[in-house]
Amino acid sequence: MVKSILKYVLAGLFVLAGANHFIDPAFYLKIMPPYLPWHLPLVYVSGVIEIALGLPLVVRRFQRLAAWGLIALLLAVFPANIHMAVHHESFPEYREIILWLRLPLQFVLLAWCHWYTRPVRDYRSRRNA
Repeated sequence: MVKSILKYVLAGLFVLAGANHFIDPAFYLKIMPPYLPWHLPLVYVSGVIEIALGLPLVVRRFQRLAAWGLIALLLAVFPANIHMAVHHESFPEYREIILWLRLPLQFVLLAWCHWYTRPVRDYRSRRNA
């Protein structure tokens, strides 16, 4: 029951974060590492991917695939989080410690997503057996 509820929370977090890429793209543009090309398209693409993987996370049939996709996405955007922490002077609106604490938070999100990569068990069929 808890795992199911938390799945909806996780999906909601990704859908809202993805939507925020379109609401406030300037924030995401600011954290893009300078070595990446096409900043604005990448901001929009990552937003679409967050939404496109967050929604099917709650659909049992697609849960595992969506969870693996979210893991890949978290790994892909991790350099932006590192960039933010290392170049904290570019983000005076955030305390430096907050930027550094975001890094281990990514591992919490990775573990949370990984929880949904395991095969879904149907407890109803076990109860009737």
